[in-house]
Parts: sequence; structure tokens; C-alpha cells
Amino acid sequence: MEEPRHGIRALHTASTITVYQAYCPELGLPAVREGRFPAAWKRDRMTWIKPSFLWMMYRSGWGTKPGQETVLAVEITRDGFEWALRHACLSHYVPGLHPDRSAWQRRLKRAPARVQWDPERDLHLRPLPCRSLQLGLSGEAARRYADEWTVSLRDVTPLAREIHALAAGGAPDAAARLLPEERPYPVEDGLLAHLRP
Repeated sequence: MEEPRHGIRALHTASTITVYQAYCPELGLPAVREGRFPAAWKRDRMTWIKPSFLWMMYRSGWGTKPGQETVLAVEITRDGFEWALRHACLSHYVPGLHPDRSAWQRRLKRAPARVQWDPERDLHLRPLPCRSLQLGLSGEAARRYADEWTVSLRDVTPLAREIHALAAGGAPDAAARLLPEERPYPVEDGLLAHLRP
């Protein structure tokens, strides 16, 4: 069966899904040590999580961009992730999906989560035709993410550097073998209906 153009691929178990974020070492390393986001992690700001490892590599430049040198794999509950999707709004107006621009703006203003779909990336970070989910969390969703949904935090910066070195060094097969095993995420009927353009 063909995967949808706007689908979620992720490393997941029966009860969790892994998402990625990149931080400065001053924030990322204490989070890993403590196994939770520290008090310095601002719960009142929007935070974006990405189920796609390679999209995170694109966004963070393989963990080399300033302020994004520590790449975290954040395992969260599927219940929390799906709560965020149910309460999310698309980050842009889509005629036909939203009654009108004003209705979309009202919904976006109230929503504790927002979704945008960006081109998935290959090992060389080139865009692919399918789209990858980015999930922005604010307010209640950001607080729940940091304090209730997070199951574990791992520093995957060394893995990112190893994969990048192999891919850049002409060993794409070896690099691909190290990638997290991302599979289509099972979504119940209707969970993404309001989020697919």
C-alpha cells in the first residue's frame, strides 16, 4: 500500500514515539543527565518536535548550527503525541480544509499545538517528495510535553556525527544502517483529517 504524501514516519513502540530536538549544550546536556527538561527549559515558549531524524539533521546541520549542537532523541508517550495532534491546527490556511481564513486564524490562536509539513530529507539532506511532520507545542501542550509525556531523553549527537561522516565519506549504505528505524506511525481514522492539506 502506498504511503500518504503527508504521513508520519517515526521510531515508535506500542506506547511511545521518539521525536527529535536540538539545543545548545548548556540546555541539552543537563536534560540528558537529569532525564527530564530542566527548569531553564522555557515552558511558556513554543517548541517544535520532529519525528524524522533526517529532517532534524537538516534543521540542525547535523548538530553543528549555533545553539543546536546537542541533538536529543526524546521518547514521549503516544497518548501525549496524539493529544497534541487532536488539539493542533495547521500553521497555514488551506481553502477547503478551513471554512475561511478568519475561522483558521481563530482556531490557530486557540490551539496549543500547530502542524506544518516540510519535505522529508535523504542522507545528503536533499528534499524528497513526501512530507515530514513538524509539531509545534505551546502553552498547555509544551508543559505537558516537558513534565508529563517525556519518558526518556538521549543524546544522539555522536550518532548524528557518525552517520554524517559515513554519508559524506562515500559510505551511504553504512550510514543508512545506523539510521533510526522509522516506520509509518499508525493513526486512527480522523486523527490527521484536520491537518492534511
